[in-house]
Amino acid sequence: MLPAWLNLTRTVRFGDTDAAGVMHFHQLLRWCHEAWEESLELYGIEAKTVFPGCRDQERWPDTALPVVQCSANFKKAVHGGDRLVVRLTPQRIDQGCFEVRSQFLLNEQEVANGLIRQLAINVPTRRRCPLPDAISRWLEAAEIGQIKEL
Repeated sequence: MLPAWLNLTRTVRFGDTDAAGVMHFHQLLRWCHEAWEESLELYGIEAKTVFPGCRDQERWPDTALPVVQCSANFKKAVHGGDRLVVRLTPQRIDQGCFEVRSQFLLNEQEVANGLIRQLAINVPTRRRCPLPDAISRWLEAAEIGQIKEL
């Protein structure tokens, strides 16, 4: 079984849907990013160590993690009130890049999936750099959790 910080739940709210009553595509990408953020928090990584502009942040992180690729795919319509399991599969691409695949399940059946790929850059120079230590630890723990799942 995947660790709880890689296996989340969300309920589709009215504000997530369009005029037809189904989830709007941009909400799926937002959910992908929010699930990643929630996973970091559940793992024990405070938002202020990764994201700039957080309350009580003594200084901004030296490394930024811009999204360089994203995609969202619906397999079936997702309706308001649907309670979805969000299963995350993080993967390191190289020393300074990673992606998180999100699988959205309704009654154990995939209804949507998404991908967000991020690249580490040094904020002052805007050049590629290694991932922050906290993200590297999270990725390593996720890999171990996925191996145990097999």
